[in-house]
Amino acid sequence: MGHYAKVVSGKVVNVIIAEPEFFETFVDDTPGEWVKTSYNMLGGVYYDPETNQPADDQSIIDGDEARMRKNYASIGGCYDGTGFYLEKPEEGDWTLNSETYLWEEDE
Repeated sequence: MGHYAKVVSGKVVNVIIAEPEFFETFVDDTPGEWVKTSYNMLGGVYYDPETNQPADDQSIIDGDEARMRKNYASIGGCYDGTGFYLEKPEEGDWTLNSETYLWEEDE
């Protein structure tokens, strides 16, 4: 099983759990694309699902497309073709970290 996000014009509109084979026969005639996302990713780091701590062996995701997604997709969030990230916070000055895809407050 995996998690997949429906992205329309850079916005996440849905997230589902499905087997990869599901998309071989699934017909979706609405605009957008389905993109794999990983529930265990945050800031480009893979978290062990048993401990919720960064996995000692990050090579578990080497070559996995999820590494490039940076964070788990959330409905209402954004996707730019490389990573998932939340909307920019409304208050204060923020910069999106290009490595982690997390917002950092400007000082």
